[in-house]
Amino acid sequence: MNYRKIAAGGAVLALAGLMLTGTPAHAKAPAAACAGSNQVKETLPNGTTWQLCWRMQPQAGLVLEKVAVSYKRYPQQLLVLDSIRLAQLNVPYDSGETEYNDITDYGFGGGFLETLTGDDCKGGSARTGSDGAATPRRRKILCVSAEPSGLAYRSHDWDAQGREKVYNKLGHDLVLRSISKVGWYEYVTEYRLHDDGQISARLGATGDLSPGDYVNSSRGWPIGKNARDYASMHYHSAFWRVDFNIDGKNKDKVEQYDTKPDGRGPATAKLKTTKTDIAKEGSFNRANRRWWRVVSDTSKNTDGHKRSYELSVGADDKYEGHPETTPDVTFTQSHACEKYASGNADPQCATKKTIIDFAKDKETLKDPVMWVRVGFHHVPRDEDQSPMPLHWQGFDLTPRDATNMNPLTPDGRTSQNGQPR
Repeated sequence: MNYRKIAAGGAVLALAGLMLTGTPAHAKAPAAACAGSNQVKETLPNGTTWQLCWRMQPQAGLVLEKVAVSYKRYPQQLLVLDSIRLAQLNVPYDSGETEYNDITDYGFGGGFLETLTGDDCKGGSARTGSDGAATPRRRKILCVSAEPSGLAYRSHDWDAQGREKVYNKLGHDLVLRSISKVGWYEYVTEYRLHDDGQISARLGATGDLSPGDYVNSSRGWPIGKNARDYASMHYHSAFWRVDFNIDGKNKDKVEQYDTKPDGRGPATAKLKTTKTDIAKEGSFNRANRRWWRVVSDTSKNTDGHKRSYELSVGADDKYEGHPETTPDVTFTQSHACEKYASGNADPQCATKKTIIDFAKDKETLKDPVMWVRVGFHHVPRDEDQSPMPLHWQGFDLTPRDATNMNPLTPDGRTSQNGQPR
């Protein structure tokens, strides 16, 4: 594999042409959990403020910690995550001849972490920090930007006097990203913090197809002139480690919901949704109309509903080659030595190499950690050269009852809480 390092540069201050102002004066923000240079605290145009700490870890790369949000309408800051980071990237090739675990074998930090340059952070702020190497260097390694996310909501309504009114609003995301080069691939670790409280974790892949991984036609796709060179098909199975701490209470639990047919009503089929408490460690797979949430057992919104965040996974290709790449999500009790979804090498967890091992104990979940796997089977195409267009895989953490209404609700709609009477 070909690795390289790039020297650090100076900082950029503008953020995507949008003014980020910091926490509003009326927000009750706790004391900072990290030094100023490792803190991000920005207010988006709609009044949503995100505050967090960031650092670069040698294997995992970009780590976000103490992630909290507040809103113009709900100024009390809400802690959501203790931490979120990548926990493995398994890359097996369809030929069966090559396989990499890019996080634990190489790493996204240190010498594999790229210095931001050119258009890497155009319109954003390139933050300088320690690259996490054994002999750390301070470089421009984190891009922070505010980016329009499209239409946030729209409602065509009439007021009490019968006057027509259209409510619509453009949304924005606070985006944090870093770039790591492992072999021929260049990976973009990205977290998008939406102004409605949603958190999107994404891994983008670009760079180049590996020139050493061309195979016969049954396991590759023809790239180049005629049917001569076949770039190998391969997998990217990415894992994230998500440690919740909703409202800072350390009283979270896990619930699974399933919706199944339940007879027939006068107009159509009836569906029934049931809840299953996941009280002990385990691995789980998706099914039609199945979803999970991490819910606070003590913190409630002003409607009296328990605050939670729901896991939403989009496109996914499951790799059946390893037991740990088969589950969609695994929940384990928090242990400091359980760091990586596979290849876990902490001597204090000598017998726990993978998430399957972590969950075998069936410990009671008092402080649950969520391990999310999202796979992508890459079938190369002519357009992948060169450089390869970015392709993405990831998941969303969507607030469920964290606030009593949409935190972006306009003034004219604040009375619409519950069924109109």
